Amino acid sequence: MMMEEEEERAESAGSSCPSVTSDQSRGQNPYFSREPGPTRGQRSQSAGSSCPSVRSDRSKGGPPDFSGEPGPTRGQRSHYAGSSCPSVRSDWSKDSNPNFSNEAGPMRFWSSDLLAGVDKQSSEAPSGQSAEQHQTQLDSIFMLLEDNIITFVKKELKKIQKVLSRDYPECLESQRSSSREAFVKITLDFLTRMKQEELADRLQSKLQAAVCHRKLKSTLKKTFQFVFEGIAKAGNPTLLNQIYTELYITEGGTAEVNDEHEVRQTETASRKPDRPEKTIRQEDIFKASPGRDEPIRTVLTKGVAGIGKTVLTQKYTLDWAEDKANQDIQFIFPFTFRELNVLKEEKFSLVGLVHHFFTETKEAGICSFEDFQVVFIFDGLDECRLPLDFHKTTILTDPRKSTSVDVLLINLIRGKLLPSARLWITTRPAAANQIPPDCVDMVTEVRGFTDPQKEEYFSKRFRDEEQASRIISHIKTSRSLHIMCCIPVFCWITATVLEDVLETREGGQLPKTLTEMYIHFLVVQAKLKKVKYDGGAETDPHWSPESRKMIESLGKLAFDQLQKGNLIFYESDLTECGIDIRAASVYSGVFTQIFKEERGLYQDKVFCFIHLSVQEFLAALYVYLTFINSGLNLLEEQQTISWWFKPSVHQSAVNKALLSPNGHLDLFLRFLLGLSLQTNQTLLQGLLTQTGSISQTNQKTVLYIKERLSENLSAEKSINLFHCLNELNDRSLVEEIQQSLRSGSLSTDKLSPAQWSALVFILLSSEKDLDVFDLQKYSASEEALLRLLPVIKASKKALLSVPDLSKSGYEALSSVLSSQSCNLRELELSISDVQDSGVKHLSAAVGYPQCTVETVRLTLCNLSGKSYEALSSVLSSGLSGLRELNLSNNDLQPSPVKLLSSGVRCPNCKVNTLRSDQVILCSLSTGRIDQ
Repeated sequence: MMMEEEEERAESAGSSCPSVTSDQSRGQNPYFSREPGPTRGQRSQSAGSSCPSVRSDRSKGGPPDFSGEPGPTRGQRSHYAGSSCPSVRSDWSKDSNPNFSNEAGPMRFWSSDLLAGVDKQSSEAPSGQSAEQHQTQLDSIFMLLEDNIITFVKKELKKIQKVLSRDYPECLESQRSSSREAFVKITLDFLTRMKQEELADRLQSKLQAAVCHRKLKSTLKKTFQFVFEGIAKAGNPTLLNQIYTELYITEGGTAEVNDEHEVRQTETASRKPDRPEKTIRQEDIFKASPGRDEPIRTVLTKGVAGIGKTVLTQKYTLDWAEDKANQDIQFIFPFTFRELNVLKEEKFSLVGLVHHFFTETKEAGICSFEDFQVVFIFDGLDECRLPLDFHKTTILTDPRKSTSVDVLLINLIRGKLLPSARLWITTRPAAANQIPPDCVDMVTEVRGFTDPQKEEYFSKRFRDEEQASRIISHIKTSRSLHIMCCIPVFCWITATVLEDVLETREGGQLPKTLTEMYIHFLVVQAKLKKVKYDGGAETDPHWSPESRKMIESLGKLAFDQLQKGNLIFYESDLTECGIDIRAASVYSGVFTQIFKEERGLYQDKVFCFIHLSVQEFLAALYVYLTFINSGLNLLEEQQTISWWFKPSVHQSAVNKALLSPNGHLDLFLRFLLGLSLQTNQTLLQGLLTQTGSISQTNQKTVLYIKERLSENLSAEKSINLFHCLNELNDRSLVEEIQQSLRSGSLSTDKLSPAQWSALVFILLSSEKDLDVFDLQKYSASEEALLRLLPVIKASKKALLSVPDLSKSGYEALSSVLSSQSCNLRELELSISDVQDSGVKHLSAAVGYPQCTVETVRLTLCNLSGKSYEALSSVLSSGLSGLRELNLSNNDLQPSPVKLLSSGVRCPNCKVNTLRSDQVILCSLSTGRIDQ
């Protein structure tokens, strides 16, 4: 039972308890009143208290006053310092206890003062009505009023009785009517008078929890109902519910670390075939899927930077605060690791930590959460700077005992502290393994926007259907842009740029590469600064000495922190880069959409770029500007200031990117090379103090990249180099292979390593070729299979016909099949002398739990007895996801049939169909096994 009006008026000097008269004067029956009180920001600042608290009422030994004395209505509150609520003692000292008898006539509930006022009014009959008629009408009204009040009392007492039952787990339900809140106070007083202290204490505790519940919802609603899309402080806030687009969230997977560059992860995910996956809605994050008996306590949600993890938790919290979902939860406490980092040297109890961040709980005097359903949200594990050592931490079970914040978190995650609570932790993939797997009940992954959701986003952003359609069509023409748009932040950047281009350059060329997009984005922000903050005109040059200095400073910060692997920075980091701490807020205020400042506790400031890609772009811009303006190559340890060696900055970047095992400099390299295009330099006029002839430099860079492509590089590194060539506007290698494919003249016997890489790049960019990949179209050789393994890995179905595949070939193929990022569902090997060792490797790969292969066809493979033993072992293990095994044309003898049948009979076997020579040997759907 939430005291909606009374508690929110606690700071008002005048009485905030509306009288019965004032309620009725508003034309509202107090019983049905649902009118919300003023928000926190509208409280009166006068000194007096509006109403005595429940605890103070009881401590005085007298009940609260519900006499009918008229008081000020909401718009007529008293503004003097003293309380306008009549004292509790004075009313009850008269021994005029409320009378709930069923006597006829007006109820004795009303005070004598109120009745005197009513009698006085009743003597003044309305015009056209006799005094006797008026009195009869008044009697009738009060008889009905008495019936209503008695019904109300009985109903409310039943509710309170239910709440006080020992098996009632929840706090009091939300009831905003002040009359109901008043009735709870009356009940508290009567229970105290009846010496039922235990019941009174329990009711008061639940009442306090209910008030806290309502206040917390109000606070969280104010906190999360508005978002600044990509902006820190400036700009117009947008209602989250208006712009929120459902994200694609998958259930399942593991919390194993993935420290590949997140753009590389995004590109890999984009090649995943459209197939049914266990998806989950944000409001159902703690709901167990059908067939799962154990409750879900801890959920770990992973996703690349900017994919929407934080907004997801905000939407979950907002829906709860607005009573839209998960109303079985009493309290949601959302934390960020950025906030917790500030408390690294502090000591708190779990209760104290909650009180510190959510003062509503402290005000309500709640010192135990065991009896409530509580959800803790911890957003941004990857930004955690607390020493989370799960192996050497002291066990803590008392939520009132103080310790360091890291010890608190570890014990909460392990379930030692508050085991009844639910936990939701979000992280980027590289930090997912910080939480031990045995502490996580479910892993989910935010994949961002699907293709339809991308279109939904732009349709919401651009109300003009024609404009939205043009933008969506343009994005589809550029594979790089289309892939990146699964990231919501990139969608916002793209929308910001394209909106400006369409408005200022009617019919102009829209940016197609990532570098073009980010240069346009930077220019848009420079224009914003010039027009909005400096009072300039749209036609004025948007680069000034001040803005150039700003970009250089931010670029240096971006580059230095990128080298350290940092995404968030503190004041000391800014000082090291020569940024005046006092001017940091100016940086945040002017380029709010590039650089945002978040205020943590104790006024510490935390800084970050809105997305990793923005940091990488500014870092590349800083390296490029430094080299162009001074000849200094920041990527070389031994500096050589010489104009004769300018191309070395590109070569240095290529070398550094290729040395990175996880692709952490992939996007930085693309930006750095793209900045050297003449068309992009034209966009940056005013920021570049000097430019020169760069066509020769770029030609040398293209040749150098092609040389590196001739080496034995991994598929991921080769693909990124092709993206780099695309940024340099060189598509010669790709077009050469595409022409050969179109004419049917492609001869894989003569392909160079660079051409093989180009073929892989082309096939991975083609959705059609990834549906069914037939190796024989290119070459039925082991070299072709090994070169095209990345394509096999990304395909739905692979037809592999290789007469003589070596042991190392099977090892390489098995490694791909057991990879977590493999998408293959069907594998067909035919006319191959597989050998026992080959079947052993394949069986081991298919036996991995993460292997996605569901159908294996081994036709004309000359299988032996040991091969069948290996296959039988996989079938009986229960770990494989295999559903169909086809062994046609393998001269299956009785002994192998017995081996396979024993494997299929195993309770854990998932195989539905086992075939040989067009005959179904076994079918689990019919329960038949033929031997």
